[in-house]
Amino acid sequence: MHAHRGGKAVAAVGAALAAVIALALAGCAPGDAFGAGGGDGGAGYAQAYADHEPLAVVGYPSAGSLRITQELLWHLADENTDGLQALAADDDADADDADADAAKTAANWIRTFGGKAARGKVTADFYDEGSERQVVVVYFHDTARTKEFEVRLAGADGWRVTMREPDPKEAAAPPAWAPKHPGGHQSRTIPVA
Repeated sequence: MHAHRGGKAVAAVGAALAAVIALALAGCAPGDAFGAGGGDGGAGYAQAYADHEPLAVVGYPSAGSLRITQELLWHLADENTDGLQALAADDDADADDADADAAKTAANWIRTFGGKAARGKVTADFYDEGSERQVVVVYFHDTARTKEFEVRLAGADGWRVTMREPDPKEAAAPPAWAPKHPGGHQSRTIPVA
């Protein structure tokens, strides 16, 4: 009987610790629906973190590049087109074209990588250093697909995702340069000889 209560206590402590870690990570949020800027003090991020499979990480993400990548993958898993589109970096060139491209890109990415693929085992390989921008290659293990995207600081918006792939074939194409397995280029965009 004591072992049973002890197991519950350990599980409760583990759950509490996971929530504390998730809330601590929420402090570096860009402030979207999962972030502290969403008005929920980071509770949305903590809940999303608890609701999704852990992300395996290779390379050296910054706190911001890791967080925006997690949020992107959560929106893919939840098939949340609007949430995914909200992560798009605003390009100064032509706001209307950028918004249209982001909407098409979000729909394309969800069609190709969303739902079950993003809910399964996923590894993100973060290339080079991530102080202002970072290339990320995501490996969806259950579907054997890969996706490359760029995350970057976008002024007051914080970390955002470059989303300019309105063509479905371009959006679904695997990165030709990326290795078959995470870490194959030692997380450098220029392979080490």
